[in-house]
Amino acid sequence: MSLRKYIIYSGCISASILILLSCGKSAENKLPSCVTTESGLIKTFGHYIFRDLNKNNKLDIYEDSRQPVELRIKDLLIQMTIEEKAGMMFYSPVRVNKDGTIEEQPAKDFLSGLSPVGTNEIDKNHITHFNLFSVPAPDTLAIWYNRMQQYEEKTRLGIPLTIASDPRNQGAGGFFSQSAKTFSIWPDPLGLAAIGDEKIIGQFADISRQEYLAVGIRQGLHPQVDLATEPRWPRISGTFGEDAELSSSMTKAYIKSYQGEKIGPNSVAMMTKHFPGGGPQKDGLDPHFDFQKGQVYPGNNFNYHLIPFEAALKAGTAAIMPYYGVPMGQANVEEVGFSYNKAIITALLRNKYHYDGVVCTDWGLVSDTKLGSFTFAARAWGVEKLNTEERVQKLIEAGVDQLGGENLPDIIVKLVKEGKINESRIDSSVVRLLRLKFQLGLFDNPFVDAKKAGEIVGNPEFKKAGEDAQRRSLTLLKNDSHTLPLALNKLKIYVKNIDVKVAAAYGTVVDDPKQADFAIIRLKTPSYLIPEAKDNIIAGMFHFGDLDFKGKELKDILMLEKTVPTIVDIYLDRPAVIPEISRYSKALIANYGSGDAALMDVVFGKFKPGGHLPIELPSSMNAVRNQKEDMPYDSKNPLYKFGFGLSY
Repeated sequence: MSLRKYIIYSGCISASILILLSCGKSAENKLPSCVTTESGLIKTFGHYIFRDLNKNNKLDIYEDSRQPVELRIKDLLIQMTIEEKAGMMFYSPVRVNKDGTIEEQPAKDFLSGLSPVGTNEIDKNHITHFNLFSVPAPDTLAIWYNRMQQYEEKTRLGIPLTIASDPRNQGAGGFFSQSAKTFSIWPDPLGLAAIGDEKIIGQFADISRQEYLAVGIRQGLHPQVDLATEPRWPRISGTFGEDAELSSSMTKAYIKSYQGEKIGPNSVAMMTKHFPGGGPQKDGLDPHFDFQKGQVYPGNNFNYHLIPFEAALKAGTAAIMPYYGVPMGQANVEEVGFSYNKAIITALLRNKYHYDGVVCTDWGLVSDTKLGSFTFAARAWGVEKLNTEERVQKLIEAGVDQLGGENLPDIIVKLVKEGKINESRIDSSVVRLLRLKFQLGLFDNPFVDAKKAGEIVGNPEFKKAGEDAQRRSLTLLKNDSHTLPLALNKLKIYVKNIDVKVAAAYGTVVDDPKQADFAIIRLKTPSYLIPEAKDNIIAGMFHFGDLDFKGKELKDILMLEKTVPTIVDIYLDRPAVIPEISRYSKALIANYGSGDAALMDVVFGKFKPGGHLPIELPSSMNAVRNQKEDMPYDSKNPLYKFGFGLSY
């Protein structure tokens, strides 16, 4: 990058810029002799331009991009205090003001209420890793990001920030994608797996990578490569389904397209989750909550769930995130949460797989979270009786490098100063964290072009690619008497849960189904508030419980199907149990986060369905209850088998 662009990006607009511009262009990495800088950060060593991050008026090895990364790490590590090292070991939520400023403002929504102010954490706790929740428009987010990096430049060593995010491009199942609709919108990972094409998932990841880079997101808290072997589990939409081979091929293409063959300045680093596989949850209840802490393996199928992670390791994933759950009944494995588990982190991941990347815990394993009068308990499963200091010590001794969603560097400092943890152990984690920052090029130029962010994120080409993938992922499960495709603009249609304005482009929309030639309805896999989650506001956001339609809701759907030929589309964030609905439908389509226009294009033949089920659809709830949580394709006589899909 030219010095002119660098200075403009970093916000250093001053008299020195005018001097630089009047001097004309410089040779690569050379300054014209007339240039000076007011900030003092940009310096020269002979003809070499560098950022004087520690403000000592000399070129340190860690500031020299020509030096090998390992030498740069070594040089910086010896300059760091234990407090600065400890701060690197936490991934903290950060609040982003809607106007792009970085000063403290009152929390205005639920997510911002969960997030401390970033500058406070930089000053107080030396935090250099933050994850985003709610975000403003792309150009504003980019401005905020640059301001945060400028603020970080003022710290003693100028260690740049790493900004991370959960998925921002999912169609319906991504919680954080809902606050970022300016990003291109694709089907959920389950839908990408329904397409099953490595080229498509590579295209998705490459476009998402460009959008992330434009706003300063340099690490993705994904992919989620858990195998969806327990159909009631609420997190299935974020997976690639239940088949290890399919998930592995998707995982490899996904990581390679985000990171490249080698992590560099144009990469977004991946944090693959949730090691060693979060799918086999007892009764489908999720270990975010204290009413279910154990992962079970009644089919003795623990190793099957490792297969996608083996693909991720081969693809060079930058980081690994273990899950909350407790492995139950495994020989020589302590029954404590995976991140607390030395047999899982050190013996299995580090020693058996020889993994030397970053291991970061899932969020909130140590501290309770206060949400008004409600307390969201820390997921310290198996070690609930340990105090805060003991929990942090056990996590580090298990082999993790970072604690997600926590702000406790003072605890690590205390453990080191009291001799409970050797500083060399802390150094080993900090080396991994610094290595990734250097590989990403953050020490040399962490800034983005805020003016281009709005042009890149969600541009028409990117949006079209996402919408095409939404269409391609749609999975035709039933097409009785070749009902589909319907004749375009020749029929009277009754629609439910579909935008009438969208539907009107395909046929004459009527209000009474008895007057319609066809009904087209959109459904979602059912979920029910289970007793265990009744008083937990976070658990209430998860889709727990049975997978079948019941009572009046089912009666109304069947009545419509018996009144008028009905095309049913159902969003699968979990496998639905729909034998009666399937039986009386004229056509049945599964979707994984496709918009109304995408569905109507397929129904009316503008686009052929091409998806195949990445999960089986059970025939009954009894079949669900009788299957084994750790086994794929394990329900008796499924209504639709894994891999099923029709076309025209």
